[in-house]
Amino acid sequence: MLPFEFIVTGKPVSHQAKDRKRVQAWKTTVRSVAEACWKAGSPTGESLRVVITHYYNVEAGNEEGVPDSDNIVKPVRDALNGVIYVDDYQITDFVSRRRSLNGSFRIKGMSPVLAEGFCKGEEFLHIRVEAAPDPMSLD
Repeated sequence: MLPFEFIVTGKPVSHQAKDRKRVQAWKTTVRSVAEACWKAGSPTGESLRVVITHYYNVEAGNEEGVPDSDNIVKPVRDALNGVIYVDDYQITDFVSRRRSLNGSFRIKGMSPVLAEGFCKGEEFLHIRVEAAPDPMSLD
């Protein structure tokens, strides 16, 4: 079932948020969406690469309210444990990035999943899980 991708609409919650209920609610949301999209039934045992892109919507130059990409990773990784992968130790390669929805994009071969995110016109996460690259390769 790899590669596997899905989107989660809404502003991600940082693992550093003081309101632990908000963090738990965000994990539950991510997990629910992943479960609904994951058709393999059981988690994969493979080594993985995970790419999380946060597409946010703020006025240009005013990114104060946008969480750091490294702070939104942990709740997402935790939410996917036991659903997509057995444990996040399987993630050998990880990419986390953020992009403003107000930018111009040139995307070749956009997946229907990513297109759905853009069409909603709201802030979202695009999460892609794929087989890890050859560990002997330096790419």
